[in-house]
Amino acid sequence: MSPFLVGIAGASCSGKTELARGLARHLREQALPFALDHYYVDRSHVPEPERSQFNFDHPEALDEKLLIRDVESLKLGLAIEQPRYSFVTHARQPDTEPVTPRPVILVEGLFSLYWRELRELMDLKVYVETPDEECFARRLKRDVVERGRTPESIEEQYSRTVRPMAMAYVRPSAEFADLTVSGCLPLEASVKTVLNAIESRRLARTTP
Repeated sequence: MSPFLVGIAGASCSGKTELARGLARHLREQALPFALDHYYVDRSHVPEPERSQFNFDHPEALDEKLLIRDVESLKLGLAIEQPRYSFVTHARQPDTEPVTPRPVILVEGLFSLYWRELRELMDLKVYVETPDEECFARRLKRDVVERGRTPESIEEQYSRTVRPMAMAYVRPSAEFADLTVSGCLPLEASVKTVLNAIESRRLARTTP
Protein backbone atom coordinates (compact mmCIF):
# COMPACT_ATOMS: atom_id res chain seq x y z
CA MET A 1 0.00 0.00 0.00
CA SER A 2 1.28 3.47 -0.85
CA PRO A 3 2.22 5.87 1.96
CA PHE A 4 -0.53 7.91 3.58
CA LEU A 5 0.16 11.61 3.00
CA VAL A 6 -0.96 14.27 5.48
CA GLY A 7 -0.71 17.91 4.39
CA ILE A 8 -0.39 20.40 7.26
CA ALA A 9 -0.66 24.10 6.46
CA GLY A 10 -1.06 27.32 8.44
CA ALA A 11 0.34 30.81 8.78
CA SER A 12 3.84 31.45 10.09
CA CYS A 13 4.07 30.43 13.77
CA SER A 14 0.52 29.05 13.75
CA GLY A 15 1.72 25.78 15.27
CA LYS A 16 1.86 23.59 12.17
CA THR A 17 5.45 22.46 12.81
CA GLU A 18 4.64 21.59 16.42
CA LEU A 19 1.61 19.62 15.23
CA ALA A 20 3.76 17.67 12.76
CA ARG A 21 6.32 16.96 15.48
CA GLY A 22 3.61 15.84 17.87
CA LEU A 23 2.17 13.47 15.29
CA ALA A 24 5.64 12.11 14.54
CA ARG A 25 6.25 11.41 18.23
CA HIS A 26 3.06 9.36 18.44
CA LEU A 27 3.53 7.55 15.14
CA ARG A 28 7.25 6.96 15.79
CA GLU A 29 8.97 4.90 13.09
CA GLN A 30 5.82 4.95 10.96
CA ALA A 31 6.08 8.70 10.32
CA LEU A 32 8.27 10.74 7.99
CA PRO A 33 8.26 14.49 8.75
CA PHE A 34 8.59 16.33 5.43
CA ALA A 35 9.11 20.10 5.69
CA LEU A 36 8.61 22.38 2.69
CA ASP A 37 11.39 24.61 4.06
CA HIS A 38 13.94 22.39 2.30
CA TYR A 39 12.61 23.54 -1.07
CA TYR A 40 13.33 27.24 -1.07
CA VAL A 41 14.80 28.37 -4.38
CA ASP A 42 18.59 28.62 -4.37
CA ARG A 43 19.67 32.29 -4.16
CA SER A 44 23.42 31.73 -4.04
CA HIS A 45 23.84 33.73 -7.26
CA VAL A 46 22.23 36.81 -5.69
CA PRO A 47 24.61 39.09 -3.77
CA GLU A 48 23.98 40.18 -0.21
CA PRO A 49 22.14 42.14 1.11
CA GLU A 50 19.60 41.59 -1.69
CA ARG A 51 19.55 37.86 -0.97
CA SER A 52 18.29 38.23 2.61
CA GLN A 53 15.66 40.79 1.56
CA PHE A 54 13.88 38.33 -0.71
CA ASN A 55 10.19 37.70 -0.05
CA PHE A 56 10.34 34.22 1.48
CA ASP A 57 6.61 34.21 2.21
CA HIS A 58 5.47 34.10 -1.44
CA PRO A 59 4.74 30.74 -3.13
CA GLU A 60 7.31 31.54 -5.82
CA ALA A 61 10.02 31.43 -3.13
CA LEU A 62 9.78 27.64 -3.28
CA ASP A 63 10.88 25.27 -6.02
CA GLU A 64 7.36 24.06 -6.74
CA LYS A 65 8.26 21.60 -9.50
CA LEU A 66 10.98 19.82 -7.54
CA LEU A 67 8.80 19.75 -4.43
CA ILE A 68 5.84 18.13 -6.18
CA ARG A 69 8.08 15.71 -8.06
CA ASP A 70 9.70 14.54 -4.80
CA VAL A 71 6.34 14.13 -3.04
CA GLU A 72 5.04 12.16 -6.03
CA SER A 73 8.07 9.87 -5.79
CA LEU A 74 7.55 9.29 -2.07
CA LYS A 75 3.88 8.54 -2.71
CA LEU A 76 5.03 5.84 -5.15
CA GLY A 77 7.29 4.37 -2.49
CA LEU A 78 10.50 5.68 -4.06
CA ALA A 79 13.41 7.23 -2.18
CA ILE A 80 14.49 10.79 -3.04
CA GLU A 81 17.53 13.01 -2.66
CA GLN A 82 16.09 15.97 -0.74
CA PRO A 83 17.78 19.36 -1.08
CA ARG A 84 19.22 21.03 2.02
CA TYR A 85 18.64 24.73 2.49
CA SER A 86 20.55 27.11 4.77
CA PHE A 87 18.64 30.01 6.32
CA VAL A 88 21.99 31.49 7.32
CA THR A 89 23.31 31.87 3.76
CA HIS A 90 19.87 31.81 2.04
CA ALA A 91 21.21 29.22 -0.36
CA ARG A 92 21.09 25.49 -0.98
CA GLN A 93 23.79 23.34 0.46
CA PRO A 94 25.94 21.49 -2.08
CA ASP A 95 24.90 18.08 -0.75
CA THR A 96 21.49 16.43 -0.53
CA GLU A 97 19.89 14.14 2.04
CA PRO A 98 18.55 10.70 1.09
CA VAL A 99 14.93 10.31 2.22
CA THR A 100 13.10 6.98 2.25
CA PRO A 101 9.28 6.89 2.39
CA ARG A 102 7.46 5.62 5.48
CA PRO A 103 3.82 4.56 6.00
CA VAL A 104 2.75 8.10 6.99
CA ILE A 105 4.33 11.20 5.45
CA LEU A 106 3.70 14.54 7.19
CA VAL A 107 4.01 17.29 4.56
CA GLU A 108 4.24 20.52 6.54
CA GLY A 109 4.67 24.12 5.45
CA LEU A 110 3.05 27.43 4.61
CA PHE A 111 1.93 26.24 1.18
CA SER A 112 1.15 22.57 1.80
CA LEU A 113 -2.43 23.18 0.66
CA TYR A 114 -1.73 25.92 -1.89
CA TRP A 115 -0.83 24.06 -5.10
CA ARG A 116 -3.56 21.90 -6.61
CA GLU A 117 -1.05 19.28 -7.82
CA LEU A 118 0.28 18.92 -4.27
CA ARG A 119 -3.17 18.84 -2.67
CA GLU A 120 -4.23 16.01 -4.98
CA LEU A 121 -1.46 13.83 -3.55
CA MET A 122 -2.75 14.23 0.01
CA ASP A 123 -4.88 11.64 1.76
CA LEU A 124 -5.70 14.07 4.58
CA LYS A 125 -5.45 17.86 4.44
CA VAL A 126 -5.13 19.73 7.75
CA TYR A 127 -5.15 23.48 8.40
CA VAL A 128 -3.94 24.98 11.68
CA GLU A 129 -6.00 28.07 12.49
CA THR A 130 -4.37 30.62 14.79
CA PRO A 131 -5.22 34.34 15.15
CA ASP A 132 -2.77 36.73 13.54
CA GLU A 133 -1.99 38.42 16.86
CA GLU A 134 -0.90 35.13 18.39
CA CYS A 135 1.17 34.22 15.33
CA PHE A 136 3.03 37.54 15.55
CA ALA A 137 3.65 37.21 19.29
CA ARG A 138 5.15 33.75 18.77
CA ARG A 139 7.30 34.87 15.85
CA LEU A 140 8.56 37.87 17.82
CA LYS A 141 9.63 35.68 20.73
CA ARG A 142 11.17 33.02 18.47
CA ASP A 143 13.20 35.36 16.30
CA VAL A 144 14.53 37.41 19.21
CA VAL A 145 15.56 34.38 21.26
CA GLU A 146 16.60 31.91 18.54
CA ARG A 147 17.78 34.17 15.71
CA GLY A 148 19.11 37.22 17.52
CA ARG A 149 16.95 39.68 15.62
CA THR A 150 15.65 43.00 16.90
CA PRO A 151 11.94 43.47 17.59
CA GLU A 152 11.92 46.36 15.10
CA SER A 153 13.26 44.24 12.23
CA ILE A 154 10.80 41.45 13.03
CA GLU A 155 7.82 43.81 13.06
CA GLU A 156 8.95 45.43 9.80
CA GLN A 157 9.23 42.10 7.99
CA TYR A 158 5.95 40.87 9.44
CA SER A 159 4.10 43.96 8.21
CA ARG A 160 5.87 44.05 4.84
CA THR A 161 5.66 40.43 3.72
CA VAL A 162 4.67 37.83 6.33
CA ARG A 163 1.14 38.97 7.11
CA PRO A 164 0.21 40.20 3.59
CA MET A 165 1.38 36.93 2.02
CA ALA A 166 -0.48 34.91 4.64
CA MET A 167 -3.67 36.81 3.87
CA ALA A 168 -3.18 36.40 0.12
CA TYR A 169 -1.96 32.82 -0.16
CA VAL A 170 -1.90 30.85 3.11
CA ARG A 171 -5.14 31.61 4.92
CA PRO A 172 -7.29 31.18 1.78
CA SER A 173 -5.92 27.62 1.43
CA ALA A 174 -7.87 26.68 4.57
CA GLU A 175 -10.90 26.13 2.34
CA PHE A 176 -9.22 23.02 0.91
CA ALA A 177 -8.68 21.39 4.32
CA ASP A 178 -10.50 18.23 5.32
CA LEU A 179 -9.86 19.12 8.94
CA THR A 180 -9.16 22.39 10.77
CA VAL A 181 -7.57 22.40 14.22
CA SER A 182 -6.84 25.29 16.56
CA GLY A 183 -3.25 26.34 17.06
CA CYS A 184 -4.20 27.76 20.45
CA LEU A 185 -5.57 24.60 22.04
CA PRO A 186 -3.22 22.24 23.93
CA LEU A 187 -1.07 20.42 21.39
CA GLU A 188 -2.14 16.96 22.53
CA ALA A 189 -5.78 17.76 21.78
CA SER A 190 -4.98 18.66 18.16
CA VAL A 191 -2.65 15.67 17.80
CA LYS A 192 -5.39 13.33 19.01
CA THR A 193 -7.91 14.84 16.57
CA VAL A 194 -5.58 14.40 13.61
CA LEU A 195 -4.50 10.90 14.67
CA ASN A 196 -8.14 9.84 14.81
CA ALA A 197 -8.68 11.19 11.29
CA ILE A 198 -5.57 9.40 10.01
CA GLU A 199 -6.66 6.11 11.56
CA SER A 200 -10.17 6.44 10.15
CA ARG A 201 -9.00 7.19 6.64
CA ARG A 202 -6.30 4.53 6.63
CA LEU A 203 -8.88 2.00 7.77
CA ALA A 204 -11.23 3.08 4.97
CA ARG A 205 -8.45 2.45 2.45
CA THR A 206 -8.14 -1.17 3.55
CA THR A 207 -11.85 -1.92 3.92
CA PRO A 208 -13.42 -3.54 0.83
